[in-house]
Amino acid sequence: MAAGWFAGEGDDFRLLGTRCSACASVFFPREDHHCRNPDCAGGELAPTPLSRRGRIWSFTDSRYRPPSPYVTDPELSWEPCAFIAVELEAERMVVLGQAAPGITVKDLAVGLEVEVVPGVLHEDAETTWTTWYWRPTGVTA
Repeated sequence: MAAGWFAGEGDDFRLLGTRCSACASVFFPREDHHCRNPDCAGGELAPTPLSRRGRIWSFTDSRYRPPSPYVTDPELSWEPCAFIAVELEAERMVVLGQAAPGITVKDLAVGLEVEVVPGVLHEDAETTWTTWYWRPTGVTA
């Protein structure tokens, strides 16, 4: 889990970005040191929850086992997955993420509405690595 990147559970689950108090620019991943807007002299950066929904801007099928630091168990078979670029509803910014388990490129189309949901990237006896997934609205786990 990337600390501070998301919070909540169920319908309260949100990605967390930061908003500049001077220019209102929103950033994800979060920015804690300075405003990344080149036209802004800078202001305080405050955590801000991002839209739960957006529309697919682009997507692709991933057919290879990703390299480190992505956590996969080399002893287990690796399942291909879809990656989705989503334009967030209110912020009008694009955020990348993996499709929820069971969702393939056959289930996706540019412009389709999706929502962010919590997920488990990997777990072992000591640690559970959490993440976010994109899932078409109206689809339940």
